[in-house]
Amino acid sequence: MVVIDSISKGIVIDHIKAGYGMKVLEYLGISANYNTIAFIMNASSQKHGRKDVIKIENLTDVDLTALGLVDHNATVNFIEDHVVVKKIKLRLPDKVTNVIRCKNPRCVTSSEGGVPHIFHLVDERSKEYRCEYCDDIVRAVE
Repeated sequence: MVVIDSISKGIVIDHIKAGYGMKVLEYLGISANYNTIAFIMNASSQKHGRKDVIKIENLTDVDLTALGLVDHNATVNFIEDHVVVKKIKLRLPDKVTNVIRCKNPRCVTSSEGGVPHIFHLVDERSKEYRCEYCDDIVRAVE
């Protein structure tokens, strides 16, 4: 049995849907090459049955918008001196910028460099977002 100690400073992302932990790290752009990460997959959860948990040492600046796209039911605990100092329950964001990309080849974001990819939530249940420029609909997490 492996024991994962508490972290002294950083974040703990809890209640991630089982199997989505790698997507969370990918969306956040967090690399194990530069950060100390404890990644627990498919752990038992009384609330959700199964879950993933990520502990990241010495990281407190996280794009919660991106995280909300992957799993808006997750919680983020900010840790200082081994104590939770702040807890945030995520939600699906109404607007996202430069997190998801428009796949329409005729969209201005495809033909012009430096144009931000801006999307607005149109259907919370299916996680569908509309491109601000071309009105194409994309699903947030595929």
